[in-house]
Amino acid sequence: MGLLSLGTPLAWDDAKHYADHVRTHGITQFLNIWDRTKDRCGDELLWGDEIEYFVVSFDNEGKNARLSLRQTEILAKLTAITNDMASDRGESDSVPTFHPEYGRFMLESTPGSPYTGSLSDILSIEDDMRHRRRLARKYLKPDEIPYTLTSFPRLGVPGVFTDPYFDPSDAKSSHSLFLPEEITNPHARFPTLTANIRRRRGSKVSINLPLYIDSRTPRPFVDPTIPWQRNIYSEDPEAKRGAALVDHIYMDAMGFGMGCCCLQVTFQSCNVTEARRLYDALVPVAPLMLALTAASPLWRGYIADVDCRWDVISGCVDDRTEEERGLKPLKENRFRIPKSRYSSVSLYISDHWEHRQEYNDVEAPYDQAIYDRLQKHGIDSILARHISHLFIRDPIVIFSETIDQDDMNSNDHFENIQSTNWQTVRFKPPPVNSTIGWRVEFRSMEVQMTDFENAAFSIFVVLLSRAILAFNLNLYLPISKVDENMARAQKRNALHSQRFFFRKNVFPPGGPSRPESRCSSCSSSGASSPATSPVDGTPRKERKLRNCWPDVPRPPNGAPAKPVEDEYEELSLQDIMFGKCDAFPGLFSLVYTYLDSLEIEEEERVKLERYLELVKRRTDGTLKTAATWIREFVRSHPAYRSDSVVSQEINYDLLVAADEIERGVRQAPDFLPQGI
Repeated sequence: MGLLSLGTPLAWDDAKHYADHVRTHGITQFLNIWDRTKDRCGDELLWGDEIEYFVVSFDNEGKNARLSLRQTEILAKLTAITNDMASDRGESDSVPTFHPEYGRFMLESTPGSPYTGSLSDILSIEDDMRHRRRLARKYLKPDEIPYTLTSFPRLGVPGVFTDPYFDPSDAKSSHSLFLPEEITNPHARFPTLTANIRRRRGSKVSINLPLYIDSRTPRPFVDPTIPWQRNIYSEDPEAKRGAALVDHIYMDAMGFGMGCCCLQVTFQSCNVTEARRLYDALVPVAPLMLALTAASPLWRGYIADVDCRWDVISGCVDDRTEEERGLKPLKENRFRIPKSRYSSVSLYISDHWEHRQEYNDVEAPYDQAIYDRLQKHGIDSILARHISHLFIRDPIVIFSETIDQDDMNSNDHFENIQSTNWQTVRFKPPPVNSTIGWRVEFRSMEVQMTDFENAAFSIFVVLLSRAILAFNLNLYLPISKVDENMARAQKRNALHSQRFFFRKNVFPPGGPSRPESRCSSCSSSGASSPATSPVDGTPRKERKLRNCWPDVPRPPNGAPAKPVEDEYEELSLQDIMFGKCDAFPGLFSLVYTYLDSLEIEEEERVKLERYLELVKRRTDGTLKTAATWIREFVRSHPAYRSDSVVSQEINYDLLVAADEIERGVRQAPDFLPQGI
């Protein structure tokens, strides 16, 4: 969630005067990091996951599942326990860590130390996730349970949805009609972030999700639960102009988005060049993994006609003014900004020869002065454009005590802006005075109901990242098509109802031949292994996932320059994952071909296959996504009235079922493989 500095946060009217100061010194800090680490090379693969939970308190007599607002107390206890564990073991890095998040009902967990590329580490991720969940469970109250669900179905519903109850009429930082002030993490950063986004924007945030229209849903649907006169704050101009759309679910506060949970995976790269290449390759993958992990169809007590969280969070942190949104001519602001701070990527950043400038085909304004400064320092134009694009944003939270910093030994001003550009993929420079290298963070996935699922999707992404590098895959699409894929990925049942833009040919000229498909009946030629013997060219089995790969050089006569629009087509997600005859072998085939280059014991292969099987069966539809399973649970519940409403009773039973599935007490053969 970004920096949790200690100190006095400035209200927006004071903070905005220091925006240029933070940007100027943030760039200085980046350049100092660049000078120290631009030639760093040879870092091994280290990677890790971040999982977010929300804690639910159960009133079993009243059949009500409520969000527990005890984050501060819970984290204090978990921190004390993990510190004791580290002291007992003498290995603080091996003990998992828990962190605060935006919602006072949320926890974030990470492994105590990063995983390596060893197969044993990769196969340990589920056990590590289970250990973290057991720790959290152990130190909660008997009626509290930690959940890895993307969204809480009844957040913001009139009535009691938190424990303890608080009245939302005094929501001073958000001015929300639905969410009380007390739902936000009490650390000064979070309410200040909420208030400053609203103040900078000039109005409350406004999110409208299309409602799922069932057989008895009133039409037109005008939400009767919106308490238009309940909030004591008069500043609500958008509400007066009809902020809540007909046939939509209306939300008006940062907590609806930043109160969501997700699954993120971060990779350390061999060097900065490879980090930039991996970043670019994962940008087109992000919408696909969003559709595959879709898990959030319920919002503010209603069934939505979407399956994912992305646009909700995007709207919830959208601090753009009316000028920046293009609603008024520019007068007070410098740029028209097409996207929220939380958005899909707008620019590729690699300087590899496969990257054509035509792929960056969406409007991505950048700060010319910062761009010129970066170029003058020796940063190439592509990376300079990326950084100067991020830095068109203002720092939203500034602590008075950290305005003046030692730019050689701090990167706080850089991270102030870098970490509040929440995009599908994030390029992360090494921290100051750290052994950590250049990293890439993959951010689009929704968190899954069980640790098995979260482990499976994490393992798939790390293996896919290695296959991309091993085969020098070219996954470039125009950014406009990636944006379209992001929009399609969030639609209801997108996995099976939507088609996605994807490259026709992913192999570079002179690169490896098409690997034999392992997941379809299409015949194709074999491929050489990514590692071969220097003596006879036979495959050399490797025990560890490699992090540094040789590049495919530019062809002597140059790469063919056919029109960009001829490079891609629309495919089903099944074709992208499993392959298309005489065209593309499929991402699964590439992952399996990469696995064939590794020295894997039979027991290890069986375990890996168990995780990959889940992803495959979600793709082919023999197992439902979490979003589909949740929606069908609600619609088949005896208390459901076919009116799109998720009642207190339905919510209670849904969360009981989710917990039973996670613990293996309840079988869900249409959702998880048997025996999980």
